[in-house]
Amino acid sequence: MAPTADPADAPVSVHAHLTFAVTMPSTIELLIIPADSAGDRSDEQLVVTLDDAPLYADAVANFPLEGTTATVISTAPGHLTIDYTATVHRLEQAGGVTTDPVRDHLVGLRPGRYTPSDELGGFAASMFGLVEPESTSRRIAEWVTAHTVYDSAASRPTGTGADTLHAGAGVCRDFAHLTAALCRAVDIPSRVAAVYAPGLSPMDFHAVAEVLIGERWFVLDATRLAPRQSLVRIATGRDAADTAFANVSGMAELLDMEVTAVLGADELPLDDHTEAISLR
Repeated sequence: MAPTADPADAPVSVHAHLTFAVTMPSTIELLIIPADSAGDRSDEQLVVTLDDAPLYADAVANFPLEGTTATVISTAPGHLTIDYTATVHRLEQAGGVTTDPVRDHLVGLRPGRYTPSDELGGFAASMFGLVEPESTSRRIAEWVTAHTVYDSAASRPTGTGADTLHAGAGVCRDFAHLTAALCRAVDIPSRVAAVYAPGLSPMDFHAVAEVLIGERWFVLDATRLAPRQSLVRIATGRDAADTAFANVSGMAELLDMEVTAVLGADELPLDDHTEAISLR
């Protein structure tokens, strides 16, 4: 593959492999397909099998934010396998421009299931105040980086940003929830995005926060585990309630998951996490 002048504009090859043990008829909603705003997709393939037999999966665009696509699978009991691959040809554009600033501002200030900004108002105001949204949001992300340890053993599926503040540890979704909740607590509209992240180690689905400054969204990643310029948006929402990679109605246990995201460039972009960067 020929190198691209700017690594941030290079295509990204993504792959997600998931297996479930389904013990009763279930509906599984997956958020694994890159959002429309991330760029055009080629070589795209979605293969779903139940006990090694092909199973129909219906991909429907049912989320209004950033063209999120949900893959909805209705399945009988058995061993369910999902394989998704695609090459995302990234659009050469600044990205992050809101199409509805009034809606995004109002929704971006609402507390969420995992982002209880109303519980953190006193702490956030005394710690950060609100000098100027861009500099304040950057200070919040820097504070989360400095005061939160990346530790998978400290994360719980039901944990909130407030829990992460008290524990001082978590995984990417916890960092994103705490960052977004603290920003909302000082009246900076924020949201959470699920992404593919070239350069992430160990490789997995990744979560970051975004803040609305003027009429553009800018991405904050307090984990600092991957360059923000290379991220590929999958889903966008107030928190993991809107962006989780799998939601199960019925009974299905996730047995295995493998995620890869490879940037088609000789090297990853450099990111010191001080520049204002928008997620596409």
